[in-house]
Amino acid sequence: MTAYWRSNLRLIAVLLLIWFAVSYLPVPFAEQLNRIVIAGFPLGYYIGAQGALIVYVVLIFYYAWRMNRLDREYGLDDD
Repeated sequence: MTAYWRSNLRLIAVLLLIWFAVSYLPVPFAEQLNRIVIAGFPLGYYIGAQGALIVYVVLIFYYAWRMNRLDREYGLDDD
């Protein structure tokens, strides 16, 4: 059971690190990011308006998928 929780905590730490990077790192680098234009929008704007939200949704689905696999690996699934 300790290995299960260790894997779970490691997964949460990695996902929180990605969340933090997507949420807070674009702000200090906004000027540099805005020099890159994608489909007519500066990259800094795009990350703030849509990119971060897409990453959050992907993180949620990845966490659910990975936890289901972990549960199966450790025999904790409902089946």
